[in-house]
Amino acid sequence: MKLYVIGGKARSGKNTFGKFLSEELKMQGYKPCIMHITEPLYSYAKNHFDWNEGNDEKPRSFLQKMGIEIIKEKLGKKTFLLDRLSENIEILSEFFDTFIITDARLKEEFEYLNKKYDIIAIKLIRENFENGLTETEKMHITEKDLDNYENFDYKVKNTSSDSLKELAKTIVLKEEEKKNE
Repeated sequence: MKLYVIGGKARSGKNTFGKFLSEELKMQGYKPCIMHITEPLYSYAKNHFDWNEGNDEKPRSFLQKMGIEIIKEKLGKKTFLLDRLSENIEILSEFFDTFIITDARLKEEFEYLNKKYDIIAIKLIRENFENGLTETEKMHITEKDLDNYENFDYKVKNTSSDSLKELAKTIVLKEEEKKNE
């Protein structure tokens, strides 16, 4: 089982790239499943804090506070989200053979998943893009932690939707070549 793990800053195109990877993997005969490390946080926001999922705005401050300040730091549950993700992968692997994680934000997420699975680590970069975050949100560890991290199999520059689609195809084909060597 392979995991494609995509990291990058807010609004760099991680979900869009994940969808393109999924489409290409399906064309190669795989059964991919797109997942999110932060899925439990979105569930909390939706079910307990009246966040409207249909709204395009993500509850970024809530996600940052709940995920880092409360769960990891205050409660000391350092791998809570990753453990939950791993449990979901274990269950869903009965139905899917490839997983695409589209919201890695921290070095430790890549390292945890790399120890447990055969991952393809991808960093998505969208240069000179104003993502609309507040200065406080931009300075949060979830926006800065990957700045100097280099342990990626691929670095993908998001210049357009068409380029992302083509790069997704290129990566899947390269991984197929590696598998067949």
